Amino acid sequence: MVSLIITTYNYAQFVERAIRSGLDQSLSRDQYEIIVVNDASTDLTEQVLANYEEEVRIFNLTENVGLAAARNFGIRKARGQFIVFLDADDYIHRDLLRVEKLFLEENNTLDAVSTDYYLVDERGKHLQHVNAEQEPIACGVMFRKDFLFNIGLYDEKFRAREEEDLRIRWTHKYSIYNIILPLYRYRMHDLNLTKDQLAMDQGAERLKNKHK
Repeated sequence: MVSLIITTYNYAQFVERAIRSGLDQSLSRDQYEIIVVNDASTDLTEQVLANYEEEVRIFNLTENVGLAAARNFGIRKARGQFIVFLDADDYIHRDLLRVEKLFLEENNTLDAVSTDYYLVDERGKHLQHVNAEQEPIACGVMFRKDFLFNIGLYDEKFRAREEEDLRIRWTHKYSIYNIILPLYRYRMHDLNLTKDQLAMDQGAERLKNKHK
């Protein structure tokens, strides 16, 4: 089974699109679950999620813990042997889970698989096809769950660049095979965390000190 984990904080305007893309997968519905971790959003996120309670496993945290801790919470709740992260402001092609699961099941030597992605604007218009091996992102990667536990999950001290820290620790022991199909949609908008320069700079400093 695959566990698709969506973490969200104040993305009420986007999270429904992410959930729908998860529900619309070509993989048989009994082969995957969707977990949504609401990191104590203060907007209308909780009300939006209430519409999907029968189809999705929803966890509304009462305290904002940050992306790394929210993802770890989702991993610990996951029932699947494979884990895929989907940011609440992004969405996925309907074949992403089926293709990645097939690759991992038929290739026991693969530790994780990613796919290329499209940068899209707020309306979903494709802006650029990006090679995920050359410009990796945290989401859309299917990990073997036990291997994530082996490297200690996300470092919850990070409030930005947590995915870079995880990838550094992952690649010390494991590999990620990239499939050259753009099956992930990375949405560009004014609220992207990567546009918070202070948080990104602080994350970079923590990353440097940890892995020097």
